[in-house]
Amino acid sequence: MTSYEKHVNHDLSPMRCPVDLSDVDLFGEGAQEHWYEAYEILHSEAPVLRIEGGGLTPGTDAFVLTKHADINMVVKDGDRFPNLTNKRVGQLADKGLTPEEAFESTKSLMTASMLGLRPNPELYFKHRRELTDPWVGPGARRHTEMITEHANNLIDEFLADGGDSDSQSSVEFISRFARPLPQRTMASILGFPQEDIPMLAAWGDAVVTPFVHGTGLRHELSPEQTADMIARLDGFQDYIYEHVTAKRQDPQDDMVSFLCDAHYDALDRKLSNIEIAGIVHAMIIGGLETTQYALEEQAQLLCENPGVFQTLRADRSKLRSFTEESMRMRSPTHGLSTRITANDEVFQGVDVPAGSLLHLRFGAANVDPEEFACPFDLDLEREGLTRHLTFSAGPRVCPGATLSRLEQQIAWGALLDRFESIEYDDDNDWLHQPGIMLGTLRLNLRFTKAG
Repeated sequence: MTSYEKHVNHDLSPMRCPVDLSDVDLFGEGAQEHWYEAYEILHSEAPVLRIEGGGLTPGTDAFVLTKHADINMVVKDGDRFPNLTNKRVGQLADKGLTPEEAFESTKSLMTASMLGLRPNPELYFKHRRELTDPWVGPGARRHTEMITEHANNLIDEFLADGGDSDSQSSVEFISRFARPLPQRTMASILGFPQEDIPMLAAWGDAVVTPFVHGTGLRHELSPEQTADMIARLDGFQDYIYEHVTAKRQDPQDDMVSFLCDAHYDALDRKLSNIEIAGIVHAMIIGGLETTQYALEEQAQLLCENPGVFQTLRADRSKLRSFTEESMRMRSPTHGLSTRITANDEVFQGVDVPAGSLLHLRFGAANVDPEEFACPFDLDLEREGLTRHLTFSAGPRVCPGATLSRLEQQIAWGALLDRFESIEYDDDNDWLHQPGIMLGTLRLNLRFTKAG
């Protein structure tokens, strides 16, 4: 039994636990409760899983890749395996659309911004280097003090709620720490008021609707769901524009002010409002979900591996190993359908025609026994800790990976300072939200306070 299975109540899932390949369904209702059992079956019996009719056009198929070597190759070769988003943006550019026209067509601020700032792969790297790296990439360490303050404030808040003993504190960890920490961090980075977080969170939830409530490997929404998502995003663009206008007049030390003033050398010009709004949109999507789910799964691993919390308290140099191992074992994002094949390919002996949609199952790659010995064991001494694919890899590695890693290590540093132990509290069922993120719906924990 893997550590993941110890606290999964299969009786509560609409789907039964798979015992052979015919049972495997990665996208059905309740599949999240059985992903890791499914991965073991796929690795041994169908490392390349054909989804008939799952392609982008009628009569084409999709293929689910689960092996680390295959996915690692795909994400590092954008010519053989083009990125779908880049392809769509290129098509808009070929039509001669402006970012504003693209927004009217797609209702996506991020797509509109990409069209203006990085309509081709060459500009993608310049965009990152000039506009986002200083804030969420290599430059993220500038936020260390701010993140530390937010982490300790959140701990103070749940300790101050009362009802706990002098030595122990019970907390619903997700709502009181794992979710608000990245929310407060991103609001501070962007320069948005902390009191606006509930509104920003609601917009963020709307933005990720396809990845939570979409069906199948293409995360498809019904017309009604799409209309509801658009309605829930009402006011988001205006909110960003109001802050852009204010910061153009009175810049502060924040990312939006920086974007308002930045001269984008790649195109030798300043950024438009809609381009800034698209970057903000991307920050809100990428800056909240991954870190939240990483933190709450890390808490579960600490509860399930007695002694590790005390090991980390005694030796903080192992904290990086712990966060990397936990992201490998419990990947926040389990899979994305982001690539197609430019040519006929062969994966694991399976012929994959040109034009096929590839679903990259990062969660499965990260527990591939051919890549990671004893993949379900938490090993703080594991070599090559960062070769997991939680943030993808290669040229299109997640732009905010550095920030997320920093938040995780600071968060646990603060918790290790303030508490001596961690354990599960009562009334947990470990059920997960739908979609492609590994997110427990609630997590009740009990901390023993440090003396």
